[in-house]
Amino acid sequence: MKTIILALMMVVFSIGIKAQNRLETAKKQATENKELILLNFSGSDWCIPCIKLHKNIIETEDFKKLETDNVIVYINADFPRNKKNQLSPELKKENASLADRYNSKGLFPYTLLLNSEGKVLKSWEGLPSENALAFSKEIRDIKENQK
Repeated sequence: MKTIILALMMVVFSIGIKAQNRLETAKKQATENKELILLNFSGSDWCIPCIKLHKNIIETEDFKKLETDNVIVYINADFPRNKKNQLSPELKKENASLADRYNSKGLFPYTLLLNSEGKVLKSWEGLPSENALAFSKEIRDIKENQK
């Protein structure tokens, strides 16, 4: 009986850890590493500008360097439509919560640069007009001005 109770407690505990909020984790990491948070709302399998944003900016080396250089913590709040691309119920719920808080108009793509407390510093509606290098430089400049 003790084994069953212990096993049930471990399952409940592990579910609680897995469902940890990405924004809260990002805030903690951003505070510890003096980073900003980049939150992107996308429809990865139906929104053409979202797909272009990911291909032309987010998947580039210039953008990835923002993460490796401790400039940003990146969060993608994705809202796919195709059945084969559906997210876990926990992730769907978390993305909906992020949208309620930061994207009440339901814009796609919609990208926000936040400080470590979750305050919006800059937003981009739609596909940014900059290329990956210019987009990354703009984020670096904003971070420099936060010091």
